[in-house]
Amino acid sequence: MVCYVAVSEADEAALAGKFAVMRPFLGERGWRVYLGSEARALGRGGIAAVARAAGCSETTVAAGVADAADPGAAGLEPGRSRRPGAGRPRAGDAQPGLRQALLELAGEATRGDPMAEVTWCSASLRQLERQLAARGFACGKDAVARVLRESGYRLQAMAKVMEGSQHADRDAQFRHLNARIAAFRAAGDPVISVDAKKKELIGCYGRGGRPWRPGGDPVRVRDHDFMDRELGRIAPYGVYDIAANRGFVSVGTSCDTAAFAVAAIRAWWQREGSLRYPGARRLLIACDAGGSNGYRCRLWKDQLAVLAAEAGLRIEACHFPPGTSKWNKIEHRLFCHITRTWAARPLMTAGDAVAGIAATVTSQGLKCTAVLDDGDYPGGAEVTGQRMRYLEDRVLDRGAFHGEWNYAVLPVPRPAPEPAPAPSGPDPAVVAALAALAGIGDLPALLTKVAVPLQAAREQRLHLDRGGGRRTRTGPQGPIRIPLGAVIAAVAAHHAAGISHALLARLLGIGTSTMSEAARHATPVLARHGITPRPRSSPRIGTLAQLTAHATAHGITIPPPAATLSNHDTPETAN
Repeated sequence: MVCYVAVSEADEAALAGKFAVMRPFLGERGWRVYLGSEARALGRGGIAAVARAAGCSETTVAAGVADAADPGAAGLEPGRSRRPGAGRPRAGDAQPGLRQALLELAGEATRGDPMAEVTWCSASLRQLERQLAARGFACGKDAVARVLRESGYRLQAMAKVMEGSQHADRDAQFRHLNARIAAFRAAGDPVISVDAKKKELIGCYGRGGRPWRPGGDPVRVRDHDFMDRELGRIAPYGVYDIAANRGFVSVGTSCDTAAFAVAAIRAWWQREGSLRYPGARRLLIACDAGGSNGYRCRLWKDQLAVLAAEAGLRIEACHFPPGTSKWNKIEHRLFCHITRTWAARPLMTAGDAVAGIAATVTSQGLKCTAVLDDGDYPGGAEVTGQRMRYLEDRVLDRGAFHGEWNYAVLPVPRPAPEPAPAPSGPDPAVVAALAALAGIGDLPALLTKVAVPLQAAREQRLHLDRGGGRRTRTGPQGPIRIPLGAVIAAVAAHHAAGISHALLARLLGIGTSTMSEAARHATPVLARHGITPRPRSSPRIGTLAQLTAHATAHGITIPPPAATLSNHDTPETAN
């Protein structure tokens, strides 16, 4: 005979205490079996009493009683607490067409290579949830995420791996740069990598990073990064000694110009470089292709020339190819560690920035020196063309391989080149022969008559062309003037003997257009003195052989032509 005992309230309270202690230590199935074992021990009314004490349903306790009586009857696999198939059906299974509608919506915002196996969607989960609801589907954002993952979508961040256009000699320049660095290091000469770091605002501004601080006490900074006009910002310029693994940073408060960049290199050489390399006579600088130390910057070369003369160093500059600045060693051997030191610390003053740089060290032995440069380096400074011609002729030594990227700045200028000999002008014998062919017996007398009218006509033309008075030419540049006698003799020979303008230009050593222009202006003046053009039907002399034969027949010797003037020379009677 079975005895049934009613469970008192005191016993239920005792059970509730035991359950509160044991619940955190048991999983779902173990908790269910434990409740069932307690209910079996109580007998009739035990399931209801245990359910009340544990705060669960009687169905759960009854399932625990069955598991406790026969653990294998439930048919659960090892490690499982419930039979498969329990719970509500998935949204995709319960609502036909939901998956297809979601993929259509995601496809409209899909990005990436259509041939890749993994794609990504620019629409957010909640946006897709709202768009599905508009189509009549009830689907939460978690279900949307699950369907997207099952369809091959993933959360993807952008990866900075695509490079811009590459120069054809990019790899060759890298090999050349590495070879120069190896040669300098083998000889014990200094090699530095230089660049300007990102400008930083001075003041209570936020920075990346999360330091260890007491909970609820973050560093409070401004919510906007508008520059404080009084505090300004700093422009750090770094010099990294590759062989010594030492960093030097000049923190400027002015503009990041080539003058500031060279001033930072000068400060490094005076404070550290000259002491570390006392016998050095040359210095190699590895730098980017653009910025304040760009290979197109005139001021960069001008200031390097000043530094080379001051330090007595042959300074060689090797620029990285365009678009490859991230390979500059200073980026990942110095600047990244400075950024780590500055992390989550507002730079209240320029002194804070200098102190942070000076405190930068690494386990690989990097140490840094930082100085404050409060000098004024105004932007917009220009180097004149005359200064650049001087540097190119006497100071810069361009390399055979891409001289625009690889060049040396000499400490002592080369000797000035010998000045080019001045053109001697047309051969007087040629002028005399042309005058004889034209039948001019007294060329000086003819010049006396035509000089004033020709000069007056020329001044009138120039005044009209300029729209005003004469502008005085400065410097030695300008077209070379051909003597008036040569012009008159040539034009007269053209009229009298039919010598072509091209042949006359060759004899005088000028351009054909110059000769034609001179003839056009001189013809009206010569016509007043009886020297007029021949009829068009008359034979012409266009070759030197024809001219020689014609002159020999008249007992005149024509000297061989010599190109004494360039095609851009201008006679006195031309513009």
